[in-house]
Amino acid sequence: METEIQVIEADITTLDVDVIVNAANKELAPGGGVCGAIHAAAGPQLAKECATLGGCPTGEARITKGYDLPAKWVIHAVGPVWGGGESGEDGLLRECYLSSLQLARDHGLGSIAFPAISTGIYGYPPQRAAEVAVGAALDDVRGHEQAGKDTPLKRIVFCCFGADSAELHRAALTSRRH
Repeated sequence: METEIQVIEADITTLDVDVIVNAANKELAPGGGVCGAIHAAAGPQLAKECATLGGCPTGEARITKGYDLPAKWVIHAVGPVWGGGESGEDGLLRECYLSSLQLARDHGLGSIAFPAISTGIYGYPPQRAAEVAVGAALDDVRGHEQAGKDTPLKRIVFCCFGADSAELHRAALTSRRH
């Protein structure tokens, strides 16, 4: 069965998926934006578990339980701070998405939801971030399909907090599919 990729406009903390992705900081500490919302919805146990992980480098991801969230798991992906595009930001952002998808597969998870990583306080241009995110997901799915690898991951959701972000992700998905 093919992996379904969809774009929705919603609050990621309310989604009924196996795992949601947190746009985390290197310390994996509660922060602002989507990170703060996820920590608030999950309860204090999430921060306690994150504190045991020893942080996470930019471009990588770590997984924890979801605690009080509908999702059973949270993947914490550390995106790059935008510095103008000359410091490898696209590659680091791409790695966030690929690392998250691999962690989901490694844990046998069937559905994952991503926020628009690095587009908040990290200042990543939203259109460019959407193109990197969608490109990484499509390349990952196509790579697994072409290799004939069976994957538990059947649904990838780009969960956008606003209509503008959702439209950018839909446009990136449409242009990459053709």
